[in-house]
Amino acid sequence: MLKEKKERLESKGWKIGSAEDFLGLTPEESAYIDLKISLSANLRKLRADQNVTQVELAKILHSSQSRVAKIEKGDPTVSIDLIIKSLLALGASRKQVARAISS
Repeated sequence: MLKEKKERLESKGWKIGSAEDFLGLTPEESAYIDLKISLSANLRKLRADQNVTQVELAKILHSSQSRVAKIEKGDPTVSIDLIIKSLLALGASRKQVARAISS
């Protein structure tokens, strides 16, 4: 955010901070969320790179297209286990999964 805009908002009583500050997240909770988002984004990219539709991935996972959409969006109801299972189902190697985790 631009310094001038921040100062203008603060002068009007607004508090500026991060999502972690607003939600009161611990560093561990914040890291967990970042991890889920990274894995989900990598799944979406891998699926698109392979020209696999959400419907096709859902069939591979014995799930539904709407569940695949939730996986790719990092929905809170989706476990990291399911995201990793989905990556592996698309043929991702352990090394690729490790890169997704570390990115």
